[in-house]
Order: sequence, then structure tokens, then C-alpha cells
Amino acid sequence: MSTCYIACALDCDINISPQEGDLIIGADRGYFTLVENGIMPQIAIGDFDSYTGKIDCENTIVFPVKKDDTDSALAIKYAIEQGYKKIMVFGAIGGALDHTIANISLCASYTEKGIDIAFVDGDNVLFAISNSAVSFDEIASGRISVFSFGDKAQGVNEKGLLYTLENATLENCIPLGVSNEFICEKSTISVENGTLLIYTDKNNYENHLTRM
Repeated sequence: MSTCYIACALDCDINISPQEGDLIIGADRGYFTLVENGIMPQIAIGDFDSYTGKIDCENTIVFPVKKDDTDSALAIKYAIEQGYKKIMVFGAIGGALDHTIANISLCASYTEKGIDIAFVDGDNVLFAISNSAVSFDEIASGRISVFSFGDKAQGVNEKGLLYTLENATLENCIPLGVSNEFICEKSTISVENGTLLIYTDKNNYENHLTRM
């Protein structure tokens, strides 16, 4: 499956190996972030209120500053319109709290629409599952946190982790699933009814995860 890589406004290291058919988008100042990382995007998109330098790429799409969508949302919509169902977004969480919350919402809502989308935060990644499950092999390590995005996520199971859950209900106002740990066993996380936000090491997501 081809991947769309999107860089947003926050400064970050972007270590990717694009393949033929992949798409690279610079959202507003994310264009500069990509260039600083030695990566030339095919598309620059946004209102460019946070970047006023020279833009030199195949296609530039400029929106007015007064608009309903954030620049990251515009970039995600563009990627989906081009047929991409796997999207990785860099530099979009961990900065301004309101934009971070907005991007967390985008992560959950697009997952519910069948898009495999992840937001990279340094060495960590945020992604979601909706009415489904993921497994990690025994090489996965470090922390993993799980949160309900909606009011409730029902039929939640966490197996093979330091703390386990069986047919539990998670609520978005009680962060029961925060700061769990891998224990060198194959592990699974599943939800029968609802959407779970999952935060873990980027290496776990890229190299040790299987969607079920």
C-alpha cells in the first residue's frame, strides 16, 4: 500500500524512505521542515501564515487564512482525495495545545472512516483503532497507552502487557489505559464497540504491529 507522508508546522526530524507511488506533502511551514530534512515534497499546501519563504515544488495550493480547516486537515483531505489510505503525519502534535487536540480528533475520525493514519511525535506515534484489533510481536518494547476517544469504548481487551484488561469499558474521562508496558510477549489490543487512541514507540508501530 502506498503511503502519504505529511509534514506540518512543528520542527522535527523526518526519517522516511519513500517508495514509488508514495506522496510527500508539506503543510504550510511543513514545507520548510521537509526541505531542512533533505526531502523535497511534491505538494505544498496551506495558507502559509507561518512560512513566507520561497516555495519550489511541483504543485502549490494556497488557501485563505480565514478557513474552516487547519492546514494539516487540508493536507489529509488532499491525500485522501488522491486515493491514499495510509497516511503518516509529522510535526502535528506536541505544540500548540488547541492544534494538538484538533489533530488527535483527526486521528480518531479518519480511523473511523477506514484510513490508516498515524501522527508522529518525535520517537513516538499516535494512531487509533475502531471496532478492531492490533497485535504487537514480542520484540515490541517500552510504554503503550490506550484511551477511549468517544464517551465509551466497550469490549476492550489488552493481553500480553504488564497490565491486562478483559471485556472492559473505557471512558474518555477516566484515563485507565495510560502508561502500560510491553513485557517481551506477543500482545493484543482490541475493542468491540468504539474507538481507541493508542500512543507508543514509533518503532513498535512501524516494525512490530499487525492489524487484525
